[in-house]
Amino acid sequence: MITEKAPGKLYIAGEYAVVENGYPAILVALDQFVTCSIEESAAEVGKIISRQYHNNALQWYRLGEQMVVDNRDNPFSYILSAIKVTEEYARSFARELRIFDLHIDSQLDSDSGKKYGLGSSAAVTVATVKALCHFYNLPVTKDEIFKLAAIAHFEVQGNGSLGDVAASVYGGWIAYHSFDRQWLAQQRKYLDLRTLVDLPWPDLKIESLKAPSNLQLLIGWTGKPASTSQLVDKISLFKARQQKEYRQFLEDSKHCIQRMVEGFHNADLESIKNEIRYNRELLKQLGTNSGVHIETPVLNKLCQIAEDFGGAAKTSGAGGGDCGIVAIDRDSNFKQVLKKWTANKIEQLPLSVHFIENVKGEIKHHLIKK
Repeated sequence: MITEKAPGKLYIAGEYAVVENGYPAILVALDQFVTCSIEESAAEVGKIISRQYHNNALQWYRLGEQMVVDNRDNPFSYILSAIKVTEEYARSFARELRIFDLHIDSQLDSDSGKKYGLGSSAAVTVATVKALCHFYNLPVTKDEIFKLAAIAHFEVQGNGSLGDVAASVYGGWIAYHSFDRQWLAQQRKYLDLRTLVDLPWPDLKIESLKAPSNLQLLIGWTGKPASTSQLVDKISLFKARQQKEYRQFLEDSKHCIQRMVEGFHNADLESIKNEIRYNRELLKQLGTNSGVHIETPVLNKLCQIAEDFGGAAKTSGAGGGDCGIVAIDRDSNFKQVLKKWTANKIEQLPLSVHFIENVKGEIKHHLIKK
């Protein structure tokens, strides 16, 4: 049996702006995973079984080179898209398609069903792509895994920056500049997949960052899941109605992230903390201008408690619930932050940064700077 895994993620800064082509964000991969296991089936049908979906099993069969799913109304969209895209890529290497059983297990939501907003759809897409590339013995680098997973994820979701996919592929701390998704959609119609994967993608840039040794990352969960798609839709309405204010937000966010990246390069925790605070203010102003409640009262309390003890805090992701993040000196009394969070019914997520070693034989680095 082949087993591959992909980590969850959190946004550190640059949310909302990163959905625009070329605009940056900083993300971190975390040590909670989606695991995908695959083995060849001895039967004429394969199964997809996922703990994410209450152990529902999905049956399918082969019709020529097409994968035919019996259950049309199913929650396995990202897994199916990852299989479709990766097998299309496998055919370009003259691989014979096979019947297999696929098992998905996830740590990104709690056993009781709590959703923490750690990017489970991206992680399951990446884990599935990695497992199938291994299953079909495809010569892929991280760059190619990212592109295959990004195509698969985008063909289901139809929007988003795909930064969460990048974090799940590359691991650690990354600075991510989103690529032109409209270009991708157009090229997908005309180019074969292998050619598309080999091309440089407009505006795409992924840079690995090294965090200062004294940076301690704290993650708090508000107890309220957020609907990213609904929040992004409301921001899109603001973008259409108040273009000047929106463009100013984009430029301010870009310069903030650029300064924060320099803080990582210089191992300057205070600079990173200052830009986290500034990015928080930018997002709060965006929320005020658009009528979107990005920083909820609980997230505000989470941030204020951290600030009281010298941390720099903000919402993570789309806001409206889910998680907040804190950058704080690991030599500080940060356990007081956690104690006060607990007193205010804010749950600490005891997660660490997850780093991913290079894929064996990797030689291409046209997307990621070392």
